[in-house]
Amino acid sequence: MTKTNILNNGIPISISLEPTLEAENIQPKVTADKKRLLTIAALAIVVAVLISVIAKLLVYLINLVTNISFYGNFSFEHSSPANNTLGLFVIVVPALGGILVGLMALFGSKAIRGHGIPEAMEQILTNQSKIKPTITYLKPISSAIAIGTGGPFGAEGPIIATGGALGSTLGQLLKITHNERKILLAAGATAGMSAIFGSPVAAIFLAIELLLFEFSPRSIIPVALACITGAAGHHFLFEEGPVFQMKNLIEMPSNPALFAYSIMGILIGFLSVFVTKIVYFIEDTFEKIPVHWMWWPAIGGLAVGAIGYFAPRTLGVGYENITDLLSGTMPIQIVLSLCLLKFVSWAVALGSGTSGGTLAPLLTIGGATGILLGSAIMYFFPASGVTLPLAAMVGMSAMFAGTSRALITSIIFAIETTSQSNALLPLLASCTASYFISFFLMKNTIMTEKIARRGVKTPHSYEPDLLEKVSVGEVLDENGLVLSDENRIYEVQEWLENESNYKSNYFIIVNNHNAYQGIISSSNLLSNHHNKSALVGTLIKRKNISVSVDNSLRKAVEIMAKENIDVLPVVSKENNITGILTYKNIISAYKSGIDEHHKKHQSISLKRNSLKILVHGQKLMSAVTGKNS
Repeated sequence: MTKTNILNNGIPISISLEPTLEAENIQPKVTADKKRLLTIAALAIVVAVLISVIAKLLVYLINLVTNISFYGNFSFEHSSPANNTLGLFVIVVPALGGILVGLMALFGSKAIRGHGIPEAMEQILTNQSKIKPTITYLKPISSAIAIGTGGPFGAEGPIIATGGALGSTLGQLLKITHNERKILLAAGATAGMSAIFGSPVAAIFLAIELLLFEFSPRSIIPVALACITGAAGHHFLFEEGPVFQMKNLIEMPSNPALFAYSIMGILIGFLSVFVTKIVYFIEDTFEKIPVHWMWWPAIGGLAVGAIGYFAPRTLGVGYENITDLLSGTMPIQIVLSLCLLKFVSWAVALGSGTSGGTLAPLLTIGGATGILLGSAIMYFFPASGVTLPLAAMVGMSAMFAGTSRALITSIIFAIETTSQSNALLPLLASCTASYFISFFLMKNTIMTEKIARRGVKTPHSYEPDLLEKVSVGEVLDENGLVLSDENRIYEVQEWLENESNYKSNYFIIVNNHNAYQGIISSSNLLSNHHNKSALVGTLIKRKNISVSVDNSLRKAVEIMAKENIDVLPVVSKENNITGILTYKNIISAYKSGIDEHHKKHQSISLKRNSLKILVHGQKLMSAVTGKNS
């Protein structure tokens, strides 16, 4: 029991500060939140079904444009531009596609340029997850033209952007919160990735690491259901097996092999930094070209076509390149051309601002680099235990981990798309090493550099909310000022004039039984427009604004922000005042939480413990020898 100052005709009343159950008025909101979660989850599933169908249509459209551009056939069957017989004319085809993309960006929407994920991140962080509805059809069409005419991109980037736009558009049509719209955007984007690759777990982690910037049931449940639906769409519309089939099962690597893969991860980490820097260097170079940006994709297309003339495998999506690299049987000359020429072709095309994805090119470049490094290790250290298929897996995952810093996504994606669970340890070692190098050498990633240049800061850590961890009961003020509703207005005004040290913007009102009645502002209390003989209780305009000792400080902050007040009564289940919470209490608790990350202290002193051991040893020797030390 603690005394708290209460102006009740000068009589202080005792207040019990014993812990109580959470206020009953919280329960209906919890139920409403759960119902709302079910609604958003259902909407996420609908978006996933639609984006699965769109993913199939996108692949058909890419196939159609490819067949028309390189073979003159009107067909939806898959064909690789690498087998074309156009000769020198192949140089012009990507340039023509670039002109069409440039025109669509100029007269449609400039937002179709780029590879999709940075643009989605920017809308989440700056525009309340609002993406223009036109992106839902302009992005896949422009990407199909760019890729179908030989652009060295994957279909995953466009479908991620399209899925995000679809989820955002649905969220703009319905009456929902900004956060719920963000969840639908992420659900659509990752469902698209899951529909293309059949990798729902990796897609969920992609949402966590690059789109949601949070980890909570309200976001994970809808996104997970969307990704599962997208995976079902993949198996129904595309194929049932893994996207990148490997003929032989990878065996568990030895310790020397794990060490070698870790070294490969470090080297690829340096390479991932170089790749990111080069991509944005090329983009900066295009900015200096004295022609309108509409023509940049065509210029980039000329470079893509010229490279494709000498190395046809660099043209188009090239998922078959990844499968061939993972087989470990691709000739070293072709591997080298994919490593170097695919990179140059992709970097120039992406820097020119055309429409396409980054994942497939990064996997190709990384897989080829893994083969080259693995071959070198096997040549100089035959007993290392390194194998080329696993070296390719390590290379592609480490490259993606280093450039995007989506660590867990990179590991899980490789396992899901190949069904090689024995690769987990080398993937973990190499991706962590690549991530480590990237984190220390590169401020932004290939996903965030573009929006960082526009002043948009992306979160890079996911830590528990400090205010969520602390309860109101841990920091409440046990000696706050509470007013009785039976005091006269003039009595309280006179008392406050004599208490010059007491300053508060709001006052909490109780009755004689210590039951909470409401809150009044100091401006209202001190106003000269009232009948000063009236009771203080007549001034109450705000009721039912309170927290319990079991509520978190986050809940208290939300109420303070919503009601625009800086003090809250802490009430029991019986509606009795048990304390007062002010903004100063919350700031103090937040500061204590921050100090946990910065203040250094030694919990165990080795010097002190060694002295105790010495003393105990001397006593033991004295007892044994019977002599005083």
